Amino acid sequence: MIFTVAIDGPAAAGKGTISKAVAAHFGFAHLDTGLLYRAVGAKVLAGGEPVAVARALDPVDLEDDSLRTPAVAQAASEVAVIADVRSALVDFQRKFAARDGGAVLDGRDIGTVICPDAAVKLFVTASAECRADRRYKELSGKGLDVTSEQVLADVRERDARDSSRATAPLIAADDAVIIDTSDLTIDAAVARAVAVVEAAKRAVG
Repeated sequence: MIFTVAIDGPAAAGKGTISKAVAAHFGFAHLDTGLLYRAVGAKVLAGGEPVAVARALDPVDLEDDSLRTPAVAQAASEVAVIADVRSALVDFQRKFAARDGGAVLDGRDIGTVICPDAAVKLFVTASAECRADRRYKELSGKGLDVTSEQVLADVRERDARDSSRATAPLIAADDAVIIDTSDLTIDAAVARAVAVVEAAKRAVG
């Protein structure tokens, strides 16, 4: 059974948490597509050429713990605007989405570009202030030296870049279900997502 769930949204909106929970609930495979760009960004920071790195990316490259640092996140957003980098990673994502048994992919252009025919499309969002507060707590909890003002500025800068890029900008698909997590608990957001997927699964039999 091929059943694809596409989950998009800006940084720190909760799409990763929701995606993992939905995948676990239904027994689907999960791919955090942002890790593809983070892996490319990390290799670029180490001196690699963006397009060459993207074309040679290996699944094992996604298992590096250092991919979660702010510097790598920034580099990922910068390489993501390069059309040839995005093109190199499209096949990787589409092959994953077409695997038997169901798949959940989360990112920024899954429902609009990677899997426009996905059975379910969700767009998970939250206010910039709410997302910055979550990210600040996450980073400071890891001992990183950041300020809340700096994190909010980074979130707004990344939102602007992701939403205005010429190739695959961050936008909700026309048929996506919007889930705003600003005032939702994790459990409530996950329950809402699961309910949407359940309804879609019933519709296709």
